[in-house]
Amino acid sequence: MKVIDATNLIVGRMASAVAKELTRGESVVIVNAEKSIITGNRESILNKYKKRRERSSIVNPARHGPFFPRTPEGIIRRAVRGMLPYKKAMGKEAFKRLKVFAGLPDEFKESKFVTLDNADVSKLKIPKYIKLREISRLL
Repeated sequence: MKVIDATNLIVGRMASAVAKELTRGESVVIVNAEKSIITGNRESILNKYKKRRERSSIVNPARHGPFFPRTPEGIIRRAVRGMLPYKKAMGKEAFKRLKVFAGLPDEFKESKFVTLDNADVSKLKIPKYIKLREISRLL
């Protein structure tokens, strides 16, 4: 089982690496989900997420999807799910091996964290980003 600390990691790059591990049969735990970041212009990112939340059905807006998560751990789970073949049995089994937590649970405090060097925020040439904590708070 791999435990990944998502502090200052870019969500898309982290999600692609996690999806690759999940398809290999590895179990992955992501902690500190609220401290991960999404790169780009702050206003355009917020507008994009607000539009996703407002999508609804004409017939019955309350019961029909698509449903988009508001919490940081839900947003990361959804990003990883988008990179898996989720409609196939292999993708569903891989998605079940993923656990995402906001904060650091007691059971993972002593475990060794895996770092993803290619997903770190220090790789950005232009540091324009927003943390998932802010996005979920504004949704």
